Amino acid sequence: MVTHASHREDASSRAYFSPDIEAMPRKQLQKLQLERLRRTLHTAYAHVPHYKKSFDAAGVTPFALRAQGDLSRFPFTSKADLRDNYPFGLFAVPREKVLRLHASSGTTGKPTVVGYTAADLANWALLMARSLACAGARAGDIVHNAYGYGLFTGGLGFHDGVQRLGCTVVPASGGGTERQVRLMADFGANVLCATPSYALNIAEVAERMGVDLKGGPLRVGVFGAEPWSDGLRRELQSRLGLKAVDVYGLSEVLGPGVAVECHEAQAGLHGWEDHFFFEVIDPETGEPREMGESGELVVTTLAKEALPMVRYRTRDITRLSDEPCPCGRTHVRILRVTGRSDDMLIIRGVNVYPSQIEAALVGFPRIAPHYQLVLERKGALDEVGIEVEAEAVTEEARRREIADAVRYHLKSALGVTCEVTVKAPGEVPRSEGKAVRVRDLRPKSGA
Repeated sequence: MVTHASHREDASSRAYFSPDIEAMPRKQLQKLQLERLRRTLHTAYAHVPHYKKSFDAAGVTPFALRAQGDLSRFPFTSKADLRDNYPFGLFAVPREKVLRLHASSGTTGKPTVVGYTAADLANWALLMARSLACAGARAGDIVHNAYGYGLFTGGLGFHDGVQRLGCTVVPASGGGTERQVRLMADFGANVLCATPSYALNIAEVAERMGVDLKGGPLRVGVFGAEPWSDGLRRELQSRLGLKAVDVYGLSEVLGPGVAVECHEAQAGLHGWEDHFFFEVIDPETGEPREMGESGELVVTTLAKEALPMVRYRTRDITRLSDEPCPCGRTHVRILRVTGRSDDMLIIRGVNVYPSQIEAALVGFPRIAPHYQLVLERKGALDEVGIEVEAEAVTEEARRREIADAVRYHLKSALGVTCEVTVKAPGEVPRSEGKAVRVRDLRPKSGA
């Protein structure tokens, strides 16, 4: 086993992967964006029938873009458009030039399919290397990659970026958590890449096995693929002895590597504006929101060959900030995603996102940081129950006491009233990939 007596701050923690781009003056960066935005619109209009049809229907052409603000005249792209053009209808290059395909699970219908040319794969690896360096990874680090490999973009996206940065990658994927803990300890992992819920599972299993990951060389955790709270960040940092950094991406516009928090500030994710144009809109009206106002994130790709995306509606609710960052990077920051517009729950008239419930629960006394929301149809109304887990084996009377305390806390913090069930330690399912936070037991017609 590799052991280190102390955690030493890397002297190069402020190093950039591509300083000329990452610290580019805002005016110069915006000029580059406009040039690439025009090229994306021309490519989409000329080579993707869906975009020609939608642009024509909206009465716009690529020549209508004279300034960045003109983009608001162009139509949105949605996940439904990818499904309607399944499998390759949105590709802007011949299928033979596509070197890799990824796809969603398709559990709710046709899967969404994304493709990459050789140039796309090279850019993806570069952006992931940039993201990892921004998060605090350094050339020569051992990076334990517990994101799932396969059609999901997480595993291979991180894998290529780790190698591009000059690190040693351990392609662990998901599952087999005890073996993963042993490998992390034996190999001396410096960086852990995983969903935050699975990272928590790794921490628990390590503690149960008596393996001290916290006292080893583990320094950075790069966590994403699901919304998570600052409470869970504190939990992970405390239990794994690392700096927990948020990473953002979605398959439709690239995969992981669209944005990442910097190691220095951990205060919003730097969105790589040389490759993406970011907007925030009112999720109901589609009208643009001002810088700093909350709304739905919309992304346009600026350098994708196989699958250019114009004004893709992510459904993620967030805010943008162009305030200077202590790390010196000039790219706009995407503040922590609070939820998805299509995941919002209405609990007895109160709108709430699962991530808001997590923020209220994680760190609450006497319960473990594991929970599930259970949706049920009772009569004509939807009811939401919350299952939490006691931190230790507790008698029934004490469980009722904890449930009452949690119920009161949620009412005070979020204004929601719901039934709370306190389960025994280990009874709430653990994640080996993306966490299943909501269990929907309603009839399909009402789901």
